[in-house]
Amino acid sequence: MRRLLFAAFCCMLCTIGMRSSETFTLQSPNKSLTVVIDGESVRVVYDGAVSVMELRDLVTGSFKSGKPRAVRTRYDMLTGKRSHCENRANEVTLVCRHGDGGKHTVVIRAYDDGIAFRTSGADVTKVKVNCVNKWLMRYNDAYEDFFPINPEESAGRRWGFPSLFEIKDRQVFMLMSEGGIEKGSSGCSLYSEDEKNLFSIRHDADENPMSAWRVAMIGTLSDVVESTLITDVSPSCRVKDTSWIKPGVVSWVYWAYNHGSNDYNIIKMYVDMARDLRLPYVLIDAEWDQMKDGKTMEDAVRYALSQGVRPLIWYNSSVGWVNGAPTPKYRLNKPEDREKEFAYLDSLGVAGVKVDFFAGDIQSTIDYHIDLMECAARHHLLINFHGATIPRGWQRTYPNLMTTEAVYGAEWYNNLPVLTKKAACHNATLPFTRGVIGSMDYTPCTFTDSQHPHITTDGHELALTVLYESGLLHLADRPSSYLSQPQHIKDFLSTLPSTWDDTRLVSGYPGESVVMARRKGDTWYVAGINGKDEPQELTLKCDLFPTLQPVGVKARGGFVATFSDNVFRFVIQD
Repeated sequence: MRRLLFAAFCCMLCTIGMRSSETFTLQSPNKSLTVVIDGESVRVVYDGAVSVMELRDLVTGSFKSGKPRAVRTRYDMLTGKRSHCENRANEVTLVCRHGDGGKHTVVIRAYDDGIAFRTSGADVTKVKVNCVNKWLMRYNDAYEDFFPINPEESAGRRWGFPSLFEIKDRQVFMLMSEGGIEKGSSGCSLYSEDEKNLFSIRHDADENPMSAWRVAMIGTLSDVVESTLITDVSPSCRVKDTSWIKPGVVSWVYWAYNHGSNDYNIIKMYVDMARDLRLPYVLIDAEWDQMKDGKTMEDAVRYALSQGVRPLIWYNSSVGWVNGAPTPKYRLNKPEDREKEFAYLDSLGVAGVKVDFFAGDIQSTIDYHIDLMECAARHHLLINFHGATIPRGWQRTYPNLMTTEAVYGAEWYNNLPVLTKKAACHNATLPFTRGVIGSMDYTPCTFTDSQHPHITTDGHELALTVLYESGLLHLADRPSSYLSQPQHIKDFLSTLPSTWDDTRLVSGYPGESVVMARRKGDTWYVAGINGKDEPQELTLKCDLFPTLQPVGVKARGGFVATFSDNVFRFVIQD
């Protein structure tokens, strides 16, 4: 018995890392995830048996582990999938010494729903993923493309975060991304290596920046979809007074009228739509500085305010697409110009700004994003980033950041016919990929056609308003399209939340279907869409909704339902 106790004690010393060791293990608080570390790699095991991935070149040579510590903090979010969040993990710091006398530091956290790690002095980490399927998006500066299943790979090909991997058939998944990025850092991406399912994580530039947190959400699909790891690892709120920050639904002109914001009468149409649907905001988009017929942006702002609607104003960031791009330009680049512009907007009663066309993930662009959020907060302005990098947790640190595009959204019906036949599958993939990591300005719920047609049904389109979380949720179709809907649809849009107190995945699989439940106060909103080209019969099992019956979803169809006190309110179904 004494020998057994002695062996157990030695094992414990190894596990908690009180000394240098050949092998070190770290477990999540509920022990669902185990991180095994040695001088060659870091291995992640789920549920005691499923080997998820191996991180190479992260911990190298001899290393010394500090004493693990428990991370336990609670925080609130003004946007996102949950209003009350908990950052709960076990963390260890490792000091790795190299043969040439150099060293680097690695911090690893084990969460119940994933891991996070950051490093100083090790710029490239290779990731070997033990997967059966993967959904990867070809990288571009605006993060706008599809997430095809098992895309063609070649060595050196760059993929944008987030990246979804199916580890065990329909049972275990992993979503990789990045969070907690600060000034002085560039963003990271995945690059394919020669070996199958081997990737390297590399910075956008060779500036040797500080490392942000690399995050891998691991578990069932519901574990991944409901995870808040991106904001968990991000710095706490830096805006002292947040009482002025009011998320909400927005009427938006560009999708239906490409140059509508240079036409005062078209802007008035969208102001009136917002007034009639009781929406708090209207977005005045590009080219407002070229308004026709002697009208000005100030005229449009005054009219909106007279109707009880607060305007948001568009700007070109002037660091990405500049030549031939829409105006206004160069008004926000210099600190002194930015302060003057934002102070003027605040004095007019403008609620916020939309800033567009950034230059990818280089350090200067990351710094520029943060400068914009800080300046906007000083002048009580909400902010929406378009043509920009993915969410990396800034909505916790700067809660005036309401949403970010970084998605192949409905705006593309205005550009090319690429979404027409692929939208259903794409829309049913986003809740498991881009939608997981932060507010997504997809501009959902368009019933008519823009420049190119869509063939998804009205039920499918309406369901997107619940499936896609966005602190500013833009309704972009023609005013006549919304105002001609049955009264219960208009009532739904008028009372639609843009923030949620809780989020649950009810069922689904990427590209096939998705049913999600989101709660605001005592009311649950349940929405689902079909991603296939043939009908599906979904049997929904969810203890939250004992009155919910199985619902058949037609091809490209969708539904929305609301529940309060377990009472079935209504269903919109094709």
